Amino acid sequence: MPFYDKLRYGIKLLLSKDKEFYSFLYGLTGFCPRDVEIYKTALRHSSLNRRNGEVKIVNNERLEYLGDALLNAIVSDVVYHANPVADEGRLTRLRSQMVCRATLNELAEKLGLTSHLRHSVTLQSHNCSMGGNALEAFIGAVYLDRGYSDCRKFICRRVLPEYDALKSRTMVTKDYKSLLIEWSQKRHVKIEYVLEQTTYDNHKNPIFHTAVFINDERMGFGVGYSKRESQQLASKNAATKMSLAM
Repeated sequence: MPFYDKLRYGIKLLLSKDKEFYSFLYGLTGFCPRDVEIYKTALRHSSLNRRNGEVKIVNNERLEYLGDALLNAIVSDVVYHANPVADEGRLTRLRSQMVCRATLNELAEKLGLTSHLRHSVTLQSHNCSMGGNALEAFIGAVYLDRGYSDCRKFICRRVLPEYDALKSRTMVTKDYKSLLIEWSQKRHVKIEYVLEQTTYDNHKNPIFHTAVFINDERMGFGVGYSKRESQQLASKNAATKMSLAM
């Protein structure tokens, strides 16, 4: 670490009200966070229902939306340049393996994000997407706090190397949505995911009901505690009907 970076880190750490969390952020990202609160928001699940002064729910959903877009864009760029002869279907499958929910959940665990994630106890038992969602929200926070360049560096230096480590353990993810999308691209057919209904369980957690349409024909249906989960289950249902193999 350069001398002035060490000095800046030391001063900010000394002045920080939450030294442990600030130190965690620095160790994870490699730079001094400018706005610690935005990272706390990234690790605050909507189940807490905390409200700020403007009477708006403060949670990580907006940051998750932003981080998801950034992660897909940056990974797409990396995959595109790393595979110069791969066709669109192959590129889509490679990217999907890297940003699928199961992979992101494991990455969030390895990066230490889940140990700082705040959520309700009742949600933990059935929502398997919180870690991956928090990682996406954290990426959104890095972008807002440090800009695109540092956000890309964080993904390339910390997220992608951890993905390679997971892949070396022969982690296999069945991504039925990518399978359907690749199939449809090769045949130039229209595929669309439609959220048909949102219900709530006994703890008021949302349950998403999604159908997948191929050339306007309803081919599959899935129910899950996240939109992605319901889309995956709908895709699996459709792939089974169509006898598509992973």
